[in-house]
Amino acid sequence: MAEQMIQSWFVQGMVKATTDLSHKGWGERNAGNVSLRLVPEDLEPYQKLLRPGESRPIGETIPGIAGQYFMITGAGKFFRNVQLEPEEALGLLRVSADGATYQMLWGFRGGAVPTSELSSHLKSQEVRQRVTGGRSRVIMHCHATNLIALTYVLEPSSPVITRALWEGTTECLVLLPEGVGVLPWMPPGTAAIGAETARAMERHSLILWPFHGVLAAGGTLDEAFGLIDTAEKSAEVLVKVLSMGGFRQTISKQDLLALAARHKITPMREALDLESWGGEADVFCRASVNPV
Repeated sequence: MAEQMIQSWFVQGMVKATTDLSHKGWGERNAGNVSLRLVPEDLEPYQKLLRPGESRPIGETIPGIAGQYFMITGAGKFFRNVQLEPEEALGLLRVSADGATYQMLWGFRGGAVPTSELSSHLKSQEVRQRVTGGRSRVIMHCHATNLIALTYVLEPSSPVITRALWEGTTECLVLLPEGVGVLPWMPPGTAAIGAETARAMERHSLILWPFHGVLAAGGTLDEAFGLIDTAEKSAEVLVKVLSMGGFRQTISKQDLLALAARHKITPMREALDLESWGGEADVFCRASVNPV
């Protein structure tokens, strides 16, 4: 009977997502966590397999997700091993009617528990559901290498990093017109970083934790993964270009406006209006191409 749940689209989807994240090098050891919201229709074929456990506190009350179901990765679990033992590395939980506690229904065999960043996931899940009219179902956190690297050399602000990523690859503006949310450095797994992340999720579907990692929200696992993948590719291009001495030319503001018009999107104004995002080196590189 357990095999039936393991073969479900949502367990197999979580296995694929965590395996892909590991192969990318974004989930070293037990780094990263993923949550997927399920609806009752998803679980209907598996009702006989659900075994409600004792109620456990979330750590705070989140009324907007009361009664909802989430498949989530476990604390201390390695992304690279989820494919080997999904019933140990993954768990299905149901939030209580008051949004203050949860019960495990399946998985986490051997006494495992949800990720220590559970409250960050659930608060962000609540926000993204509200701002997307219920379409958003995934929160994905990982340690995307080049996005982390950029936070060491660029001003860690949303307009600056957004504009840099838009200029890194053409597709970045199309997928991230609202820009990237950038938080100050904070200890992970705390209520404070969860609250700040959820606040940033009001406006952004991609959040950067400087010197640490990134969180993405999406309607599907593929959508959230693709958002990180696109931003990380742009960051990789930027890292290489900056390592080669900087820009000789780039995607201009006029180019960005033309791209936005083509796709009928509205770019983040604070990023679009920047004259320069890279400080003196950026100004020098641009001036060397177009000397006064």
